[in-house]
Order: sequence, then structure tokens, then C-alpha cells
Amino acid sequence: MDMDDSINVLGGPLLPCSTDPLTGFFRDGCCNTSDEDLGSHTVCVLATTEFLESQKASGNDLITPWPQYSFPGVKPGERWCLCASRWLEAYRNGVAPQVYLESTHKRALEIIPLELLERFAVESFD
Repeated sequence: MDMDDSINVLGGPLLPCSTDPLTGFFRDGCCNTSDEDLGSHTVCVLATTEFLESQKASGNDLITPWPQYSFPGVKPGERWCLCASRWLEAYRNGVAPQVYLESTHKRALEIIPLELLERFAVESFD
């Protein structure tokens, strides 16, 4: 698999999203992507209870652990590389989580306008 350049939506280097839990299509802690990443796991979000419950109700269960896939489940307050289309769905449903722009891959812009992501931007990592 050839990984796309690790560039964020602001044009700078892609910063890590989360290593605990380990996230990303490549499970490298970053929202890196490639042509094989059909879901475009490119948006680094800060998960909330409302967002996670909404995703589960729409068929994207991020809460339930799947140990056989090394997936611990996402908890409120954790960062996660989310599919760009799922973020847009959450936005349309009024439950869009905040976004870390420096950790969101530039390919997210193929689905979500930068201006919209900027409205949900988290200033920096805590």
C-alpha cells in the first residue's frame, strides 16, 4: 500500500491524532490514508458521548470493543481518525465532534470544505 503524503488540511505536516487508543487506517496514530482507504479515515476528532451514540445508531459502532481486530472501542474524550463522510453525516445530524486541523489529512477536503472544518476546530492538544 502506498501511503499518501502526510499533509494536513492547513498544508503543514500531519501531526499524530492518537496513540491511545491507536488510531488511523494504518494504525500508526495518524490520519494517514491511501487509495486503499475507501472510507477516508482522515478527520481527527474529539469523541463525545452524543457523537458516539449517534454513530452507533446509524450503524457505525465505535463504542463496542473488537479485540480480534485490536479495536478497544472509542470513549468520550478520546481522539480518533474518523471517516470524512461520517463526520459530514454527524454534522448534518447536529452532533459533529470537534476537529484537530493539524491532525486531519488533506484528503478530507475532498469531502468536507475547509471552512466547515474550521468552525469545529480545536485550538490545540490539551
